[in-house]
Amino acid sequence: MPRVIIPVGFSLGPQHRYVRPADPKPESWEVHLGGDMLELTEDEFSVYGAAFLDLEGHSKLRVDRARLVDLLLNASNPQPQVESLVGSLIDRGLLLEFDPEGPLDDLFRRYRLFPTAEGMGSTPEEPHYHRMGHHNRALVAVQNDAYVMWAFSFVHPNLWEACAYFARADEEELEESEEPIGLTAEGVARELALNMPMMIATQCAFLDPVAVL
Repeated sequence: MPRVIIPVGFSLGPQHRYVRPADPKPESWEVHLGGDMLELTEDEFSVYGAAFLDLEGHSKLRVDRARLVDLLLNASNPQPQVESLVGSLIDRGLLLEFDPEGPLDDLFRRYRLFPTAEGMGSTPEEPHYHRMGHHNRALVAVQNDAYVMWAFSFVHPNLWEACAYFARADEEELEESEEPIGLTAEGVARELALNMPMMIATQCAFLDPVAVL
């Protein structure tokens, strides 16, 4: 059963018409999604953008479809067709529902994760946490496995292969006297899935479907 809902793709912002006098109202809003560039209406884009807003909820894995709909219905200018707009964006692949503690193999094979923030490393006080953020302001702190996936997984064909590669490296790169720490693709994927909603909500990363060529 889906537990969270997160935005997918990378916003390219409003697109205005080539007219004079200039029209202040955008013709559309564009989102890069896989190998496509999708056009959204103002209402659709406001719903898409709202999926980033609840940082506290995302940090606790509490932002599901119902909570997103409730957020939109209680906005200063509520959308009259909120539920249908959310459903439409899910159908178009712009919103994703999933369970971070459920099966991840098939899901992660369909997506790649791209870093869009500064990597800030760890601190002497908390060397086990690695930070990411914008303009020298840390927004998310995660443990090593999730940090490595955030930084490097995009070089692999999909997230699952990235997790499997990292787990194999635990054994392949050992010195003669070292023992493996027992990483598995499932364990690495789980650690990433639990942190991914917050990475995306803070715009430290974006999730993108694997492009079909």
